[in-house]
Amino acid sequence: MAESFGFVYNLGVMGKTKSRSVLGFTGKFVNGVLSFLVFSVLDVLDIILCYVYKIIDFFVEDEWKPCYCSSPKETIIKSGNILVSEKGEAEKIVCLTSTKLHLEEISDTLYSRPSLAAEVSKTTVKLRKVVASYNKTTVQSPPFMVNNTIVEMLQEKIGSNKPHRFPRWSDCDCDTCNSWSNSCKDKLFVHIGGRKDNVTENVLFIHGFISSSAFWTETLFPNFSRSIKSKYRLFAIDLLGFGKSPKPHDSLYTMKEHLDMIERSVLEPNKIQSFHIVAHSLGCLLALALAVKYPNSVKSLTLLAPPYFPTPKGEEATQYMMRKVAPRQVWPLIAFGASMAAWYEHVSRTICLLICRQHRTWEFLAKLITRNRIRTYLIDGFCCHTHNAAWHTLHNVICGTAAKIDGYLDKVQNHLNCSVNVFHGRDDELIPVECSDHVKNKVPRANVKVIEKKDHLTIVVGRQEAFARELEHIWKTAKRS
Repeated sequence: MAESFGFVYNLGVMGKTKSRSVLGFTGKFVNGVLSFLVFSVLDVLDIILCYVYKIIDFFVEDEWKPCYCSSPKETIIKSGNILVSEKGEAEKIVCLTSTKLHLEEISDTLYSRPSLAAEVSKTTVKLRKVVASYNKTTVQSPPFMVNNTIVEMLQEKIGSNKPHRFPRWSDCDCDTCNSWSNSCKDKLFVHIGGRKDNVTENVLFIHGFISSSAFWTETLFPNFSRSIKSKYRLFAIDLLGFGKSPKPHDSLYTMKEHLDMIERSVLEPNKIQSFHIVAHSLGCLLALALAVKYPNSVKSLTLLAPPYFPTPKGEEATQYMMRKVAPRQVWPLIAFGASMAAWYEHVSRTICLLICRQHRTWEFLAKLITRNRIRTYLIDGFCCHTHNAAWHTLHNVICGTAAKIDGYLDKVQNHLNCSVNVFHGRDDELIPVECSDHVKNKVPRANVKVIEKKDHLTIVVGRQEAFARELEHIWKTAKRS
């Protein structure tokens, strides 16, 4: 009797498992088909929008601004810069000001983003040849080489560019978004909490992509204990191009530019000799680069949802990173949004036009619908940026540094004496929890904590009191370098 019951039970379990498997396969199949159809349409739409924006820009701003749909040569030359490409090395932008020559690393994903149909067609030789011939005249044109006359070419560009209209017609012109234009244009907006003077403990908070310092100041800052506020100086910054910080139209928003602004806005004016770092998502990449640059100054490194995807052998790091953070799928929705932002220059500009330029309307509606019962700091952070800032930061920092993250983590493990703590939400659909496991593999001493039933934002939002206590413990027990 018992054996019969066990047999029936096992059949039931097998049936449920098979049903789940069938449902899972069906869901993936439907998602794949819908994704192919939707992103194929977006491929065409982006081309149409390219011409639409060129016409509008020309009539509104008297300028036919090049975009990354053009060949790299046309895009870079017309923007007043030169693209240098060396075999085996990352592409670099060279620009000459009146005082110095700058080299800035850029990501090839800016101008090398094959359409979904082109990627699928790689499975057949015939279609591959068609795509290859098409790509010769479009976004797949290879970077061009330059010789020693590069400085002469740059010098010819000096003074030839017209001053850009600011803000651009498609960007928001409100006081919040443009507050920096009336103040210091060379420094980030920095919110300072805790003790203001005579302190030995400093903490730098770096927010994620399309966010702001309010991600920290509205959640953690009110929940830190009195002892922390009386001894620690807390710096929450708006990254270059976001929140109330400068949003220069001619910036490429490279890793170097972001780091230079952090140094100029926080470390140098406040004469900071040592500090703790707390960073979220995109901010983790900046935090790692900053820690590597100041190995003897960092007391603790706390990373939340670090976007670390080890690149398989034979893959191009930048392209692999873009496919991981923006997989071109309609589900989950957060991946759909990331994919539109990463793959489509003009579609993403349209989204910015509808959301960022109209953010005051969205904030009003949110307060009206909820009867002013919710705080809109997340909406503020999401909307207060320009397309130029978001587009270049995504490609030049998130994708462009993909090949460097291994080196950053190796240096953290072998040359830094600070504690390393990683937090990740189990339900994070944008940056999967495996990313933190990969960090643990590279930095074995890292303390990784996975928070159940939390995602990319609720890793902090909604558990701010608990997380504030965890941070306080990390800082108090951190080893002194």
